[in-house]
Amino acid sequence: MKKILIAPFVLLVKFYQYFISPMFPSSCRYSPTCSQYTLEALKKHGLFKGGWLSIKRIVSCNPWGGSGYDPVP
Repeated sequence: MKKILIAPFVLLVKFYQYFISPMFPSSCRYSPTCSQYTLEALKKHGLFKGGWLSIKRIVSCNPWGGSGYDPVP
């Protein structure tokens, strides 16, 4: 059931990774990148918790936020 719920979001992130992201210079301040973090969080924690973790990560990826190695909990 979890895989069915996250499938559309995984496809959106993969579309972003393969078609949109290569058009822009790398700007993510974290490792793994925010899109890779989102994929891992969705697969590990499901749609709601993984989605929440991803939103928090994307919001913090700015010049005033953090940086460095930040794995999915």
